[in-house]
Amino acid sequence: MAKTYLTEEGFKKLKEELEYLKTIKRQEIARRIHEAKELGDLSENAEYSAAKDAKAESEIRVGEIEKMLKESSIIEEPKKIGVVQIGSTIEVENSAGSHSFTIVGRNESNPVMGKISNESPLGAAFLGKKIGDKAVVKTPKGTNAYKIKKII
Repeated sequence: MAKTYLTEEGFKKLKEELEYLKTIKRQEIARRIHEAKELGDLSENAEYSAAKDAKAESEIRVGEIEKMLKESSIIEEPKKIGVVQIGSTIEVENSAGSHSFTIVGRNESNPVMGKISNESPLGAAFLGKKIGDKAVVKTPKGTNAYKIKKII
């Protein structure tokens, strides 16, 4: 399994979500379960079933976050100047124009916001490249070539 990378911001957001799930969300669900039990027969109580399902989903997410936080590595400032690595923000150019991307771990990727995973075909193609290098990416729509214009 590939190592999980998180920015400091992403790590903080996960810790905040975990805290919310363990405190506020658990209390809300416990209240829902208690109220549903007071309605009577649990075998035909849709609210009780829904609350139990919500509890299971929440606990699964708690486990996922705890595992991510335990196994993750926080992305530090890029160590090699002028080389694309996890944490780098790059400006590239292809036949469709100029684009800006930040290379992040898979859990923080958001292509619409320009955050691409180091494990994605595009992110992996950029890793290790320098200004002026070309990164070629094969996609279902064909091959795209990107020229690295700037590394921040």
